[in-house]
Amino acid sequence: MENKTPLAAIAPHHQRILGFLVALIILLGLVGVVLGVVIYNQQRQSADLSQISDTDQSDLDNIEPARRPPDDTLTASVTWQQTENGWQASGTPPACPTPLFTSPINTSQVTSILYPGQTRGDNYKPHGGFRFDTITDNQVIVRVPLDAVVVDGARYLVEGETQYTFDFVAPCGMMYRLGHLLTLDPQFQAIADQFSEPKEGDSRTTRVEPNIVVRSGDLIATAVGVTKGQNTFFDFGVYNLQTKNEISQDPTWAASHDPSLAPYAVCWFDLLPAADTAKVKSLPPADYMSGKTSDYCK
Repeated sequence: MENKTPLAAIAPHHQRILGFLVALIILLGLVGVVLGVVIYNQQRQSADLSQISDTDQSDLDNIEPARRPPDDTLTASVTWQQTENGWQASGTPPACPTPLFTSPINTSQVTSILYPGQTRGDNYKPHGGFRFDTITDNQVIVRVPLDAVVVDGARYLVEGETQYTFDFVAPCGMMYRLGHLLTLDPQFQAIADQFSEPKEGDSRTTRVEPNIVVRSGDLIATAVGVTKGQNTFFDFGVYNLQTKNEISQDPTWAASHDPSLAPYAVCWFDLLPAADTAKVKSLPPADYMSGKTSDYCK
């Protein structure tokens, strides 16, 4: 008779092997899931990096810088006041950066330049400016070109349309003016709302108290100039408060010009980044009467 092993005698051994195999399968499955997640995340990060590297630089330039928290370092450092004897600093001015400015606008859009230190219309203009004759909707982005404080400004009417001007002073003693701004960023609109009510042709400034800190790259305006007649332009003037310019040493000239700004105005062409300086100098003058005539630009 064939000797047969009872089933009851081998069942526990098989059960142990089966349990081991099930546990091994579960463990291998968990390892596979973890590896799959890791590989997926690596592929996704690689795709994101590739997408960023393919982003056009012009798109990055149009991204508005994040709002910065309030910073009192500028207002707590050197301040400037105009006195009977000229501009005076509250302490020793720090050195200015080189180049002094980042460009306040995209210079590739500029079609001609208003030269500082010339007569335009019936008035002497110590400031210059930019024209954008190919932009017919007045939409031009203007940004802060140098860390500074807003010291004063104005809102006034040109043919019934409100225009805005702001004056900025940096601790190193450089002042700059941006004028004929049309549509302001909310930060600057809140400042302008405190100015005197606008009147036709009355561009007298209102003091900003306390001075407001702004940083290079902050958005100022999204449109400039006057919409009537498709007149897209804005003013840009620069003033060295530490020293008077060469032309002001002529007593006759000094006696016939506004002593508050004209003697301190400078030619700002070389104060921009090198590429913007080259672009500005290559453009034609905007004023058909005065052309490139300038008391400051040689």
